[in-house]
Amino acid sequence: MRADRLVSILLLLQNHGRMTAKDLAEKLEVSERTIHRDMEALSMAGIPVFAERGTNGGWALTEGYRTDLTGLKVSELQSLLLVSPTIQLSDLGMRDSFDAAWQKLLAASPETTRQNAEHVRQRIHIDGAGWHQSTESFPCLSIVQEAVWQERSLFIRYQRGEDVVERIVHPLGLVAKRSTWYFVAQVENDMRTYRISRLTEARLLEDTFVRPKSFDLASYWEQSTADFQSSLPRYPAHIHVRETLLARLQLERYLQIKSTHPVDSEWVEAHVQFHTLESACEMVLGYGSLMQVIQPQELRLKVMAEAKAILRLYHAADE
Repeated sequence: MRADRLVSILLLLQNHGRMTAKDLAEKLEVSERTIHRDMEALSMAGIPVFAERGTNGGWALTEGYRTDLTGLKVSELQSLLLVSPTIQLSDLGMRDSFDAAWQKLLAASPETTRQNAEHVRQRIHIDGAGWHQSTESFPCLSIVQEAVWQERSLFIRYQRGEDVVERIVHPLGLVAKRSTWYFVAQVENDMRTYRISRLTEARLLEDTFVRPKSFDLASYWEQSTADFQSSLPRYPAHIHVRETLLARLQLERYLQIKSTHPVDSEWVEAHVQFHTLESACEMVLGYGSLMQVIQPQELRLKVMAEAKAILRLYHAADE
């Protein structure tokens, strides 16, 4: 589109200072005649662009002129400039587009903003991947993505336990949870979530569908996640923990703290919910002398039995 090309010319001149019509034409994959027409359009729009003849000549902007992103504050620009490409962009084949957009945003920013953004980028790095990387592959991701963009029906085969199930679905959106991809689809009058790595086949169909007007992907995912978490097993327990451990416990994935009461200056009484008896025992043993089970007796006995088994194992190794 011509409007996109005019913006690209403006940003290229801001980045490079001066460029020949030939260089611009090669960069934008158009003819030199098209570049000259574009320059006339920019000039008529009030952009101070001019041509210099000679060996070192070319098109340039009047010294000191820079376009700005109207309406964006310096802090808002910096927040965008700090964004880093993620593995999800590579999965979608959009890494190059991100790099190009980032360069355009940087070029359109005032000099002081660019300097400040680079200053912050050298001091803050945002890595949303977590320590445990997924080794899943997503060979069907591009087909699902295309079905979402074009609102076309999709035939899928996916692994459900030991069985392979076939479905025709209407894909409504993609969701990346860390490095794992899901897609939400309408199946008849129901909404379903599928893990893309479990698809064994995906085929785009000719049929299109009408996206439900009331459907909001973010809201659906939030509610779906809450429903899933509430359906997980719960194992209530009464424990004593070191007061210094509370902040760390609040980050535990498989533990929910319901209430706390101080016991003394070092210990806190807490009513919690583990997921299962087994996971509760593992967590208690993992914290060692920093955590003590009060109730239920079943958990106390299991923790003591495991602790005795550990002692026997080490005594046997020393004999």
